[in-house]
Amino acid sequence: MKILFRADSSSQIGLGHIMRDLVLAEQFEGDEVMFACQELDGHIMDKIPYPIMILPSMDVDALIIIVKQEQIDMLVIDHYGIAYEDEKRIKEETGVKIFVLDDTYERHFCDVLLNHNISANADRYHDKVPTGCELRCGSQYTLIRDEFKKVKVLPRKKNVNPTVFIAMGGSDHSGITLEILKILKLYKEIQVIVVTTSSNKKLKQLKQFAYLYKWVELHVDTDEMAKLMQKSDLAIVTPSVIVHEVLYLKKPFIAIKTVENQDDIYQYLRKKRFHVVSKLSHTNRILKKVL
Repeated sequence: MKILFRADSSSQIGLGHIMRDLVLAEQFEGDEVMFACQELDGHIMDKIPYPIMILPSMDVDALIIIVKQEQIDMLVIDHYGIAYEDEKRIKEETGVKIFVLDDTYERHFCDVLLNHNISANADRYHDKVPTGCELRCGSQYTLIRDEFKKVKVLPRKKNVNPTVFIAMGGSDHSGITLEILKILKLYKEIQVIVVTTSSNKKLKQLKQFAYLYKWVELHVDTDEMAKLMQKSDLAIVTPSVIVHEVLYLKKPFIAIKTVENQDDIYQYLRKKRFHVVSKLSHTNRILKKVL
């Protein structure tokens, strides 16, 4: 079977779509997998170990041409910019099986819909997908990277200065990591591990901060995120896909909402009484409880 993934990454969009698609792609062992992406500022196409078709724009015409020319059997769409009408047109013009990743409960014209978030509720897709669409919703479908499955879950060490892990999305488009570090500067005898990528527009400032304050360990474009998280006693992350990985390693965490599409997981975590905040100013109050 020939499978085409349609997703983008950039400093503005973030890197999460590509990263979760790579986990999903591993499930199609033995199939021919390829990606179709735009070459946007801050992209991570170099992380994709599959053939890549470069798209000139969001216009679905080019995508339809690729589906036809490559005789694609299944199109996996993981993109907020591709709407119901686009999917319907692709289906009508190519007949390709459409597999959509969704986490904001939008209307879709697809054969399979995956919402792998712990907060996913299949009932909310009533009348939003065609009759017969296969819904895959909830934690049983969560996409966990292999690197996390390979590390051991470790208990917190007693009488040791705490280590705080920070990962606010690959591109951290809100620039919030630096503000979190300024709050953590108020706490004595802690170590901080910051994970980010070269797509972070405040990377220069982060490097300067890590140079000035030796308790900050900065990792850029790391391929050892699971090991770094494992070493920590507390994670500060966004209420997004990374929460699944934090929960998998059974780490205490604070989730800070930075964009509206994180609201579903944010509300779920809040109802389950996890530490979540929507304003950075509230973070210090929680830190006093957990550090």
